[in-house]
Amino acid sequence: MQSCPQDKSIAEALIAAHDGDVALLYIYLCRRGGEDLEQAARELCRTMGEINAAWEKLQRMGLLPGEQGPQGKAEQAARPAPSEELPEYETEDLVRRSREDAGFSAIVTEAQKVLGHVLSSSDLKRLFGIYDYLALPPEVILMLLNHCVGISQGRRPSMRFIEKEAYVWANREILSLEQAEEYIRSSRQRREDMGRIKESLGIRGRELTATEQKYVASWLDLGFGEDCISVAYDRTVTNTGALKWNYMNKILLSWHEKGIHDILQLEEKESRRKTVAPARTKAPDKPIDMDALRAIVEKM
Repeated sequence: MQSCPQDKSIAEALIAAHDGDVALLYIYLCRRGGEDLEQAARELCRTMGEINAAWEKLQRMGLLPGEQGPQGKAEQAARPAPSEELPEYETEDLVRRSREDAGFSAIVTEAQKVLGHVLSSSDLKRLFGIYDYLALPPEVILMLLNHCVGISQGRRPSMRFIEKEAYVWANREILSLEQAEEYIRSSRQRREDMGRIKESLGIRGRELTATEQKYVASWLDLGFGEDCISVAYDRTVTNTGALKWNYMNKILLSWHEKGIHDILQLEEKESRRKTVAPARTKAPDKPIDMDALRAIVEKM
């Protein structure tokens, strides 16, 4: 008989999942072990669909018995991300869950406040998929909803937009308030950096395109600050007469290869290059004309 570690965090995760089948299957696997899901379905009086769904959810949560150790964590990291397609849910079941499940009911209320309207059946299915399939805890989903408002630039986010951001959080394994707060903080800092760089590049009255965002994000990831990027922009416009993204990218990549990431490093490198100028080649001495020299002496 296999036993499971008495870990309070595991119990908290199972409670936060709000799924009785997941908790039941976890306990069953702790007691019986093995991977015979058909036998588990028979003994737990569940359908294979319910057992398979619970098994997949335990996998996504990293809670399959025997996988909580270092080796299990490595296996969990190697698992593919959740499928981009949420499961299909019956509308009647969702309405019932929104009435009976206090956690999901709070999420529905907050989502309607964020979106500014009563959720449609399609919206409700997406929201429940975030709650049930992606297994984000209720308090994390509440932070997700308000974060989506913050990054929507004054517009009300759509449920599809919220779902896409939820996948980002699930893939990053943001499962606690502390992780959510840290992600929101770093995300806000990145948006502020992107905004300042956009201004320094003379782009006003519009947002960066997807390709432009990738360029700027890659420069930030390489460790460049606004000052270096501004210098690269100035040299690009001076040499080409316009903002040529690929040309500017080559300048910054060449600096990166030389270990230059801020303006002081750049100035030091270029100053050193100017001072170490190549020495001038001395002209060879002309041979002495002995006959001319004798003539001069005789005249004297």
